[in-house]
Amino acid sequence: MTTEIWFTGKHWDGFIREGVTFYLKRLHPILPVKIEILKEGGTSSDALEREAAQILKKLQPGDLVILLDERGEEFTSRKFAHWFDQLRIKAPRRLIFILGGAYGFSDQIRSRAEGMLSLSKMTFNHQLARIVFLEQLYRGMTILQGHPYHHD
Repeated sequence: MTTEIWFTGKHWDGFIREGVTFYLKRLHPILPVKIEILKEGGTSSDALEREAAQILKKLQPGDLVILLDERGEEFTSRKFAHWFDQLRIKAPRRLIFILGGAYGFSDQIRSRAEGMLSLSKMTFNHQLARIVFLEQLYRGMTILQGHPYHHD
């Protein structure tokens, strides 16, 4: 089983790039993660459909898809770690987290997903959400390994 994270939207720069790189380096020894950057659909009325077509084209049968979405389930870091561990056991081939662009996801993508995860009740810029999610993924893995990074 592999873990992939698909980001929709502009390629990051500056502190976003530094933050993503920082957490990917920390994650790599304990959870190799593949990052995929998907092209943003634009701002027209069919932007979500264009993004959906791009996502659906890349998905394979058996992929377990989780959307990072404000409508998703919220967890404490410890509960997220155990939820993530169960997903890894359940995923037959690829576990794919998708963080949408500024306008979220089309109904077509929502119906394809196995679940949705919310990072917070607050709204984050989709580029900043990349760093927040990677940090929580790293934190979750350290919790599962009994590493002292997380403090209750």
